[in-house]
Parts: sequence; structure tokens; C-alpha cells
Amino acid sequence: MAVVLILGAGVMGTAFATPLGDAGNEVRLVGTHLDAEIIERIRADGVHPRLRTRVHERVRAYHHHELDLALGDEVVLIVLGVSSPGVPWAVERLRGRLPGARLVLLLTKGLETHSGTLRTFPEPVEEALGVPCGAIAGPCIAQELAVRRVSAVVCTFARPEPIAVVRRLVEVPYYLVRGSTDRTGVEVCAAAKNFFTVGIGAGNAPEPAASGAAAFNHAAALFAQAMLEMADLNAALGGRPETVHGLAGVGDLYVTVQGGRNSRLGRHLGAGLRYSEVMAGPMAGETVEGALLAQEVGPTLLSMMADGALSAARLPLARAIVEAIAADRPLDIPWAALHRQAELYGGGA
Repeated sequence: MAVVLILGAGVMGTAFATPLGDAGNEVRLVGTHLDAEIIERIRADGVHPRLRTRVHERVRAYHHHELDLALGDEVVLIVLGVSSPGVPWAVERLRGRLPGARLVLLLTKGLETHSGTLRTFPEPVEEALGVPCGAIAGPCIAQELAVRRVSAVVCTFARPEPIAVVRRLVEVPYYLVRGSTDRTGVEVCAAAKNFFTVGIGAGNAPEPAASGAAAFNHAAALFAQAMLEMADLNAALGGRPETVHGLAGVGDLYVTVQGGRNSRLGRHLGAGLRYSEVMAGPMAGETVEGALLAQEVGPTLLSMMADGALSAARLPLARAIVEAIAADRPLDIPWAALHRQAELYGGGA
């Protein structure tokens, strides 16, 4: 048995404790300053209020100000289950407090601007904390994992040895972990799928016709376009091409499009609402990772297109999503540009 600390008591961080606990580990779940009510509920009756399930019996819950109590020398793996804006907060609380051979594993997906381009979260976290940092990505919905539905994911580090350690700690019959040393590619896909799901969700916006006809044709065309553009973005940032076609790319994009906040935001934008109207109305108070990415790195994406580091002609959907969110404009799917662009891909098939 090993001791694992999860920082962040949201749905994914808490759900990740289920396979860890089933594998025989002690799990110390430390909430952020935003998780106080969740931690109190878990301590009271063992139920996570948003997952609506009991947490694993091997989980001990801590408030954020009790981090020192949870972070003993016996902890071998630290999992960050915070949202993307919470990563700097988590790093500051862990900086200088990780002596010994520790590993840090991110459940958070995101990109950040660095020297005029983009980089994934594990790189700056590893630099700041001085320990190997990797991530888990792939098609895994927290509510499904919490009730032990079969999930297949990717664990990525720059080197294979930490991947083997994580797999030993977490792999159980319903949680299948593949390894990849393409840390950049896995994380680019993991972040970009949230962003592109917003655009694909817009394709699902029309209400069914009187005949019952839906808009699957519409959404499928956008899904195919998103895959093409994700491949371009991944290549430009140094990821391996095969990663886009695996669990971290097409697999994660598929499951994210099925539901969740990114998809719902896309539906609202596709129905004609502006981003500001959605977040002040039907999605008030919700964190939408794809929208945060568009706001945080959208200007860098546009700058890279202007400089030729990315091809604007090959990324019309990405540009439309950035303009709809970062500039708060109506989402205008550039259908003509999408079809003209097919020639750039040798037919776009």
C-alpha cells in the first residue's frame, strides 16, 4: 500500500480516488479554499455532493489549511485535481515542500503562453516544484469513474519510469492505463478537446425538426474539422501525430462532445447567444475549461497565426471559437472557409 495525496476535491479529483483506493492505497483528499463545503460533507456522511456518491473508504478528507497534516514524507504521489486557474495556487502551496522522490500527476488540462508560443502545464509545474510531473488524459467522465464504469486513459511523463510507478498505483480492472512519453502531444490534445468541443456543440444547437430530424450532420462535419485542426496545433507545438488519433485525441474529444459544460456552452452559442450572455444567464457561476482556454491563450493563437507559426487558413474553426469567446462576438461557423480549407488537406477526407 502507498500513500497518495490529491489536492482538489472537485469531481475528477475525488473520482480518481476510487481506483486508487481499490488498488489498496491510502488516499488523502485535500480540498482547495473553494472546497470547504465539500470536505465538510465528506467528513459528515462520506458523500461527495456533486458526484452524489460515497467516496472510497480509504479516503481521508482535509481542508486546505490542513495540507501540512496530509503532506507527510510517506506520500509518494501528489495528484493535482484543481481547475486550470487553480494550478498556480496549487504550485505555490507545494513549492519547497516536496523533499524526496515524489511524483506529481496532473488531472488538469490546459495550455499557457510562454515566449510567444504555447506550452502545456506539466512543463512549468515540473520546473517550479523540481520533481517529475506528468498527467492523466483521455476519455474519462468523473461520474462514470466514481461508479467504476470501465475507463481507458493515458498516463504521460517525459520518461517511462514514472509511468510505470503510476500504473502500479492506480490500475484496476475497470481503470485501464496506457503509457505515453509524448507528454506534449497528450496534453495539447487534452486541452484542445475542451476548446473544440465548444465549436462542435454549436453544431448540436438546432432543436429537432417537426419530423424529428436532428442536426448530427452539422455536428459531425465540425467534429471532423476539429480533428484536422487539433492535428495541426499538435504538430506545431511538437506533439507526435499518432497521439491525435488515440485516447487523448479523438477518444477524449468524442466523450467530451457527448455532454458537459463545454458542449452546453457551444449549444448556447450556436443558438445565437453571446458568450457574456450565456455566462450571465443559463451557465452563471459555472467553470467552462474550453472557454477559459480561449480567453487565456486565444490572443497567442491569433498572434501565432499572424506570424505564420500557425496557418490561419487551416484553423478557421479555432479562430471562430476564439473570436466568439475572447472578443464576445456571435459564433459564426465559417462553412465556406472550412470547405475551401479541405484542399489544403488534400481533399480533407
